[in-house]
Amino acid sequence: MGADGEEGAVEEATGFEVSIVVPKLSRAAAAGAVDDCVAQLVRELEGTGLLVERVRSVPTEFIKLAAPMGTLGRAAAEMQMKKLTYIGMELQFEWDQVAAFVWQPDGSLFSWRERYCCFRYLIYGIVNKTNSEIALKFDDKEFHWKQSESLLTRLEAEGVVKLVFPLHDEVKRKQLLRNWALNWLEFTWQPIDEIYSYFGTKIATYFAFLGMYARWLFFPAVFGLATQLIDFGSLQWLVLPGFFIFVISWAVFFLQFWKRKNSALLARWGINRSLPEYKNLGNELSFLSDSLTVVEKEFGDVSAEKRKLQRNEWFGVLLRIRNNAIIVLAIIFLQLPFELAYAHLYEITETEVMRYLLTAVYLVAIQYYTRIGGKVSVNLIKYENNQGEESSSASLVYKVFGLYFMRSYIGLFYHASLYRDIMALRQVLIQRLIVSQVLQNLIENSIPYLKYSYKKYIAVHKKKHEKESPVGRSVRLSTRVEKEYLKPSYTASIGAELEDGLFDGKANDGVRAYIIESITNFLELTLQFGMIMMFACAFPLIFCFAALNNVTEIRADALKLLVMLKRPVPRAAATIGAWLNIFQFLVVMAICTNCLLLVCLYDEEGKWRIEPGLAAILIMEHALLLIKFGFSHFVPEEPAWVKANRVRYVAQAQNVCSKQLLRSISKFDRKLD
Repeated sequence: MGADGEEGAVEEATGFEVSIVVPKLSRAAAAGAVDDCVAQLVRELEGTGLLVERVRSVPTEFIKLAAPMGTLGRAAAEMQMKKLTYIGMELQFEWDQVAAFVWQPDGSLFSWRERYCCFRYLIYGIVNKTNSEIALKFDDKEFHWKQSESLLTRLEAEGVVKLVFPLHDEVKRKQLLRNWALNWLEFTWQPIDEIYSYFGTKIATYFAFLGMYARWLFFPAVFGLATQLIDFGSLQWLVLPGFFIFVISWAVFFLQFWKRKNSALLARWGINRSLPEYKNLGNELSFLSDSLTVVEKEFGDVSAEKRKLQRNEWFGVLLRIRNNAIIVLAIIFLQLPFELAYAHLYEITETEVMRYLLTAVYLVAIQYYTRIGGKVSVNLIKYENNQGEESSSASLVYKVFGLYFMRSYIGLFYHASLYRDIMALRQVLIQRLIVSQVLQNLIENSIPYLKYSYKKYIAVHKKKHEKESPVGRSVRLSTRVEKEYLKPSYTASIGAELEDGLFDGKANDGVRAYIIESITNFLELTLQFGMIMMFACAFPLIFCFAALNNVTEIRADALKLLVMLKRPVPRAAATIGAWLNIFQFLVVMAICTNCLLLVCLYDEEGKWRIEPGLAAILIMEHALLLIKFGFSHFVPEEPAWVKANRVRYVAQAQNVCSKQLLRSISKFDRKLD
C-alpha cells in the first residue's frame, strides 16, 4: 500500500496489528531521490504478502502491518507451528488441511499469540538471498546488508528500526474497556474468553486466578467479620481455633478448585501443554520416521548418549542447588540481620516522627538491596542448565520470592515471636496491607500515566516547533499509533534490574519478557496471601481488607492494560507455574505460624502468655497438616467433562499413531525385500 495515513478513523477499520518504528528522514534526504533503506524494507514487507501503511509523524515514522489469513496460514506452515486438531493432538499446521485444526473461541483460526508469532516470522524472515552484500542508506549513514542476514535485525543494529510492538485493536479495546475495566457492578466477574482472545493465555490466566481468588476471599472475610462483631460468650475461646481450621481448609480447597478451573479454561481455549499424554503422542508422531533409522544404530552409541544426558541432568541439578544455597546464605547472613535491626530500632523508637524517618531510610536501603539481589539471581540463572523458558522462569521466581519473603514478613515475625504484642502486630498488619498496597497501586497506575504525559508533551512540542504553528493554535497527536508508541511497555513492577540484566543483548527478547512477566503479576498476590494466611489468628478482619483490595485490583490492572500501556506481547502459559508451589508452601507456613499464635494466647490487655494448651495446639498442627494433604485428593484436578474428552482424544490419537506406524513398518519391510 505505502500510503500515508493521517486520520485515526481510517486506522480503526484496517485491522493493523503490528507497527515498526523508524526515525523520520531529514528534510534534505526526503527532498532528494535517494532510495533509503526504509523504502527497501517496505517493499520487502509487501513482498511477503503483508499489508503495509506508512504513517509519518514527528520525529518518527510508523510502518503499520496487517496480514490476510492466507499470509498467516502460509507463515504458520513454513515455521512448522503446532496447532490443536479435533482429535486432541497438536500437529504441525498445514494450510491445505485447515479444516482439521481447532478454531479459537472468538471464531478465528489463529490465536493472538499465534498471529504475533507469524508476524515476527515474516518480518524477521526477510533475508538477503543474493550472492553479494547490498548497500543500504539512511540519511547520511551507509551500511551493508550481508548475505543470509535478516534485514530487520541489521536495521535494529544500525539504529534505524527503533521498536517493533503490537497495536491495540480499537474496537475490541473499547469493548473490553466498557464490559470489563469500567464494569464495577459485576465485582469479580470478567469476560475471560475475550481477555484471552485479546491479550493471550498468560494475562488471561492471571486475571482468571485473580478473579477466583477475590471471589473466594469473601468466605473467610465474612467469617472474620463475624468474629469481631459477634459475642460468642462462653464459646469465645473456640472462635480463633475454629477460624484457623476454616481458613486452612478454605485455602486447600481454593487451590484445588483453581486447578479444576485452570484445566477447564485450557480445554475451552484448545491448549494442552500441561497434559503429558498429548506431548508424548505428538513426539511419537514426530519421530516415527526417525525410529526406523534408530534401529540401525549401534547399541553403544545409544548408551553413550544416555550417559551424556544423565550427566548433564545431574550437573544442572547441582548448579541449581549451588545457586539456591548462595541465595539462602545471602538472605540469612545479609538481609536477615538488616531486617532484624530495623524491626528492633522501630520498636524502641519512641516518637512517631523518628519512626517515619527510620522507615524512609529503611525503604530506600531495601530497594538497593533488592536490586542487588535481583541482579545476583539473574546472573546465577545464566549459569544454570535450565531446560527451556519455563524452567528458567521457575528458577528466577523461587529466588526472587525468597528475597521478598524476608523483606515482607520478617518484621511481622519479629513482633509476633519476641514482643508478643497483639495490638502492635495488628497495627503492622494494617499498615502493610492497607497503606502499602494502596500506595503501591497508586504508584503503579500513576507512573505510567506520568511517563505517557511527559512523552506526549515532548512530542507535541517538537511537532509544534517543526510545523511552526501560529500562536494560540493547539497541536495534537493526530494518529492513534503515535499515541500508542508513547505509552510505556508492559514490564515488571519488581524493578528494572531484573529486566535489564536478565540476559545479555544477544538473548531472545521473548525469553526475557516471558520470565519477567511471570514474576510481575503474581508476586503481589503471593505476598498478600502469605500475610493474610500466616497471621489469620492475630487479625481475622484482614481478609475483608484483602477482598476489597483484590476487587479493586481487577479493575485497576484492566485499566492499566487497556488505557495506559502498550498492548503486551502475547506469551504462552498453560498454568500459573511455580507460583502454585509457592501458594502451597505458604499454606504449610500458615499452619505453623498460626499454631504459634494460638500457643501464645493473649489476655484482655493484648499481652501474650504461654498456656497449658500447648499439647492440644501441637495436635491441631499435625491434624491440619494431614487435612492439607488429605483434602488435596478429595477434589479432582480436572472436571469430568475435561477428563472424558482427554481420554477420548488420547484413544483417537493412539489409533492414528498405530495406523501410521504400521504403514511406516510396512514400507520399511518392502525396502528390505
